Amino acid sequence: MDGDEAAWQLAEFGGWLQSRSAETRRAYRADVDAFADWAARAGCPVPSCVNRLVLRRYLAYLSTRRYARATIARKAAALRAYFGWCRRRGIVTEDPAQRLGSPGTGGRLPSVLSHGELDALLDGGPAPRSTALAAAFVLRDDAVLELLYAAGLRVSELCGLDRTGLNLGGRTITVMGKGAKERRLPVYERCAEMLGRWLDEGRPVVARPGSPPEAVFLNRVGNRLGPRDVRRIVDRRSPVPTHPHALRHTMATHLLDGGADLRVVQEMLGHASLRTTQIYTHVSRERLIEVYSGTHPRA
Repeated sequence: MDGDEAAWQLAEFGGWLQSRSAETRRAYRADVDAFADWAARAGCPVPSCVNRLVLRRYLAYLSTRRYARATIARKAAALRAYFGWCRRRGIVTEDPAQRLGSPGTGGRLPSVLSHGELDALLDGGPAPRSTALAAAFVLRDDAVLELLYAAGLRVSELCGLDRTGLNLGGRTITVMGKGAKERRLPVYERCAEMLGRWLDEGRPVVARPGSPPEAVFLNRVGNRLGPRDVRRIVDRRSPVPTHPHALRHTMATHLLDGGADLRVVQEMLGHASLRTTQIYTHVSRERLIEVYSGTHPRA
């Protein structure tokens, strides 16, 4: 990097990130490294000379480079984490990233599947296959999709799910979420049944000698299921273009539409802040307005 690498202490920052997921650690390290390079070229070779104006100029620069809004939001989150860490370490006297937002990230609501689209995704699986291996993958895909919607899991949580985290008799699962926080979630009977069928009938067919014995879901080569595998499952089965996270959004919105308390939904989704969960109230409000406009006699 162009700046004083020792002054930025990126290796130490990376060590502090160990409680985060591997994906978050890689992204945050790369994001802060990229900012340090940019800041050095802009005349700020060390963290102590960075102020809020410099940070806002950087986010504006990212916008001009046509980064996706979600990417800019993640980079802003990385900078908030980094400068908060710097403040606690005494590297900077004031945190310039405190309450730092990102331009242009508001206004986009989570995509939510309609009831018809959801039913087609969950109930419209392929006909039974002629080979035992093909039939096993149908059972796996059924269980994966049902569980994503039943528990509102992040894809990383589903892929990391171990057999010890299943209590199918009690219809609960235990997952490890962000920040290594464990939470136990209920699932409905159909989901528990599909998980049981996959484990009893499908998984033994797919498993290989080197397969991880603790992993609930396996891919086509017998390894633990990965995020790309999950994306391919959704792409094969969905009647409309969507992504795995849409099932999480849909579950949260349907719970709120059905009268669930916001804090219950927060707990199920594993959100650290209620503010993160509140975006789903906007989705439900949009749906309320749509139903009102379509059904009220004078609307």
